[in-house]
Amino acid sequence: MLDVCLLGTGGMMPLPYRFLTGMMCRAEGSSLLVDCGEGMQIAIRKKGWSTKPIDVLCLTHFHADHCSGLPGLLLSMGNAERTEPLTIIGPRGVETVVNSLRVIAPELPFEIRFIELTEKREEHVVGPFHIRAFRVNHNVTCYGYSVSLPRAGRFQVEKAKALGLPVQMWGRLQRGETVEFEGRTVTPDAVMGEARKGLKVTYCTDSRPSSGITEEARGADIFICEGMYGEDDQDEKARRYKHMTMRDAARMAKEAQPGELWLTHYSPSLGHPEPFMDAIREIFPRAVAGKDGMTAELRFAEDE
Repeated sequence: MLDVCLLGTGGMMPLPYRFLTGMMCRAEGSSLLVDCGEGMQIAIRKKGWSTKPIDVLCLTHFHADHCSGLPGLLLSMGNAERTEPLTIIGPRGVETVVNSLRVIAPELPFEIRFIELTEKREEHVVGPFHIRAFRVNHNVTCYGYSVSLPRAGRFQVEKAKALGLPVQMWGRLQRGETVEFEGRTVTPDAVMGEARKGLKVTYCTDSRPSSGITEEARGADIFICEGMYGEDDQDEKARRYKHMTMRDAARMAKEAQPGELWLTHYSPSLGHPEPFMDAIREIFPRAVAGKDGMTAELRFAEDE
């Protein structure tokens, strides 16, 4: 199971009724946070979730509305008596940026480990989360993220019996371990079926549309995407500052066909996104105007 929460939906600045854009995922007792704008720890607390289990933080880029809340978040995690290491993933220079922000949060009871992104696409595994970072098209180096929980194939009892494997070894093979039995090395693929469909959320803000984003969103249960402007006359402004309109996001979703499209990262001038949604749903019917605190509980599909 994967819990997904859109903690905030605002771009550029927090507003009294809208936190800055960020997403949190929870699985197997671990949490993953994407972006950390000003006041993010308040948004997490308002949702009723905790900062303590955040094991990985993915930063899309280093504009203030995506990372300026980091000192407060780290202090909140420290005050929650967290001692386990925290992994922070971000573009080149992430360690320098984070350590600069930590001037006002120098002492923490946990280690911070950094993964610096340098390639157009990278894959990393932290705890239960399989993270795929992909570079997007903004006016600074910026990445989107796909967060997945893969699902192994079904255990083939007949194959295990044919190999003469004792029942005590079955669980180890199901967990992906290799076992030794009667002088033979048995790998999990010898007794496991083909991998089944897992769970996937793709998150992208602060970019122009691209075929790369569309490909990453293909097969996602939820595609969370910037829809900064809703008005038809904002296309030129979106292009100039390398952002997306709601229509841009919907067109990519139409091609990628995710389970749902959640729009986010609204301009401060866009007070109410819902009036634009009829036109957006004509492009992609499963589009949703994201709201602060909106949550989904994703579960693996039942086997036939």
